[in-house]
Amino acid sequence: MPSPSTTLAAARPGWWIRGAHLQTLWARLSRSRHLIQFEREVLATPDGDEVMLDHTKGAPAGAPRVLLLHGTEGSAYSLHTQGLAVLVARAGWHATVLNFRSCARDPNNIYKRLRNKRPRLYHAGDTDDLALTVRTLTARAPETPLAAIGFSLGGGALLKWLAESDDAGAVRAAATISVPYDLAASADFLDRPTRLARFYVWNFMRRIRPKVLDVMDRFPDETRHLDRVRIEAARGIREFDDRATAPLHGFAGADDYYARASALPLLPRVRTPTLCVSATDDPFIPAESVRRAHAAVSPAITFAELPWGGHTGFVSGAWPWRATYPAEDAVVEWVARFV
Repeated sequence: MPSPSTTLAAARPGWWIRGAHLQTLWARLSRSRHLIQFEREVLATPDGDEVMLDHTKGAPAGAPRVLLLHGTEGSAYSLHTQGLAVLVARAGWHATVLNFRSCARDPNNIYKRLRNKRPRLYHAGDTDDLALTVRTLTARAPETPLAAIGFSLGGGALLKWLAESDDAGAVRAAATISVPYDLAASADFLDRPTRLARFYVWNFMRRIRPKVLDVMDRFPDETRHLDRVRIEAARGIREFDDRATAPLHGFAGADDYYARASALPLLPRVRTPTLCVSATDDPFIPAESVRRAHAAVSPAITFAELPWGGHTGFVSGAWPWRATYPAEDAVVEWVARFV
């Protein structure tokens, strides 16, 4: 496989944004959710629900298409998704964002989440909607080159699909940023008793827990096996996954969910040229699991492990008002080699 671009090799964190936590939080402090406009498509799913696809406009017919997969509680209007969509559009390509179930936002009010129609949400190992999206896009334009980029949870789902799907050959190249390769290790890492770890967990819980409770209210018969009191009392990631994520989606518990949904054991099976970018200082992912992922990759995977970057941050540039994002630049450059 080709080596990563010199963009990553030469990248350094901005002098004004040192440290993993500042790198992680920078997007929320400075980046816009209104960088690019989309055209929305509602795609019916086999189980009677819908997933929302958001497409960029302006690229010529036949230009390559890049499928973007957001992270936990993200959407097409996530800060990193917007940044990647802009880069894809500048390259003259089409971008399509797959909004995971319950994550799509109202285009007229991007802070309003759209409810799903079935008693489920999404999870790290769910690749059914990704498979449906790839089949739909390739059926419409079989000659159009297709690539995929995912970050965080979306990157893990992408790697899992590339390893398991018979249709993986439809994607010419792929890239990921900040994947939690071992879900159990990442959950335990986030659950450690430090102030900032607790902040990250609180921020996750305040968004995902109301969704689960809403599903329970709207689908009481299908969710009667869930315990509202225990879900409301969950304080850690592992507790929440054990009491909510796992039983809602058919897993025996958190351990079963982590074992079956993690990308780490599937990395040797990936055959699509893929660039995986990770930071060893990621506050969501223990460095030890990043090293194990690096050791497990197939020959098709090029692994770029930086000592800095935080979680999906990788912020560089001479000044704050001239910030650059070399990991995002690098994954788009990688895709360009193949499409």
